[in-house]
Amino acid sequence: MKVLGMGNALVDIIMRLPDDKLLLELDLPKASMQLINAERLDKIQSRLADLKTELSSGGSAANTSHGLAALGVETGFIGSIGKDEYGEFFQRDMEEKGIKPIFNYSDSPSGCAMALVSPDSERTFGTFLGAAMELAPEHITPGLFEGYDLLHIEGYLVQNHRLIEKAVRLARDAGLEVSLDLASYNVVEENRDFLEGILTNYVTIVFANEEEAKAMTGKEPESALADLHRMCGKAIVKIGKEGSWIQTDHEPVHVEVISTTPVDTSGAGDLYAAGFIYGLSRGFSDRQCGQAGSVLAGKVIEFFGPKIPLPVWGEVLALIKRIEKID
Repeated sequence: MKVLGMGNALVDIIMRLPDDKLLLELDLPKASMQLINAERLDKIQSRLADLKTELSSGGSAANTSHGLAALGVETGFIGSIGKDEYGEFFQRDMEEKGIKPIFNYSDSPSGCAMALVSPDSERTFGTFLGAAMELAPEHITPGLFEGYDLLHIEGYLVQNHRLIEKAVRLARDAGLEVSLDLASYNVVEENRDFLEGILTNYVTIVFANEEEAKAMTGKEPESALADLHRMCGKAIVKIGKEGSWIQTDHEPVHVEVISTTPVDTSGAGDLYAAGFIYGLSRGFSDRQCGQAGSVLAGKVIEFFGPKIPLPVWGEVLALIKRIEKID
């Protein structure tokens, strides 16, 4: 299976907060993703200038692409970056990981996300989209989908309705499966009617956490799972420490999390999607796909940032091989 990701090309600026008071001061609701302009970005960076920062190529679909590439899946990524230092960093990181970059190059500053990590490991994003938001329908052409089997889209893009509609239509016409990660409950709330149409008519796999599933259906996880399954066929609802629920052509399956010590939850959902899609590429059962997702999600939260460190991937692959042998 070859997977094509599409999402906001962002450089994550990761900071560990001493407490949550700073989130209130900066008017950033905990665990949310808030879009911010350049002026507010400068204000946040100035207020947090004394905190240690780490840089990582980010964005939900990009994180999933990194996970898939590390698992040996041939992967490409569609996005938009600026002709600046952050843009160069993002592209270099993609290429070094074996991900084919398919970029629109903009004169605007590259997008970045202030990823603020609370003491309890929850993360809050203040996102400046910059050049990332300039990915447009005219950049999506039929030839981009040739040779790929699945298009994975992050939900943060759904606010650009024309872009999403064109991408999913061309992907369907090219015979690809379409996977969508709902990404954020507030984005779902603002685009619920549009999302329902896309899920019903184009998407074949949907990933949601508990809050996103409730925003989409108004229901609790198991009931929400059934609704999402009726819309698109393969539905996954993640419920944090309680694991995840999966429903495809069979009865719902519950998968537990792996034992872990959380440090930072950044990237957990994105890496879960990578593990699940990898499982699909290997012909895994629903339970095995969920278990592979749980392995990646559990390992990424043991470290600061949205990526699993390179030395840890040997352990990850060994755990997935064990899953493959069990079912």
